[in-house]
Amino acid sequence: MVEHDSANYGLQREAVRYARPVGREVSRDERTWAALAHLSAFLNLITGFLGPVVALGIWLAHRGRSQVVVRHALRSAAYQAVWLAALAAGWAVTGILMVVLVGFLLAPVMVLASLGLFVHAGINAYRAYRGEGLDWP
Repeated sequence: MVEHDSANYGLQREAVRYARPVGREVSRDERTWAALAHLSAFLNLITGFLGPVVALGIWLAHRGRSQVVVRHALRSAAYQAVWLAALAAGWAVTGILMVVLVGFLLAPVMVLASLGLFVHAGINAYRAYRGEGLDWP
């Protein structure tokens, strides 16, 4: 039988934020690894795809040790993978449209979109090193 909370019926509870656990200080080592998971996005400048692989490697290494590092590494890997897929699709469309000269108008937009990944990764690395949680889903 399902129990109902009559005092909270029809009301939505607040979303849980990913802040640091109550009563536990996040160590400097955890903060460093969490920041490195986000900074792995800069490997994409050189290799094009190894950023999410490194973030998943950090996740594998810290899976049983630190929930803070695990949370940051998984989010970084997923975030980078989505960004890289979107950028690949955007650049492909831009390249195809360059045949009809419209792509040349999209190229500056795609350059700015490409920089967005690295700016956001740097901000998230800074916030992770400060011990803050991530607000984005």
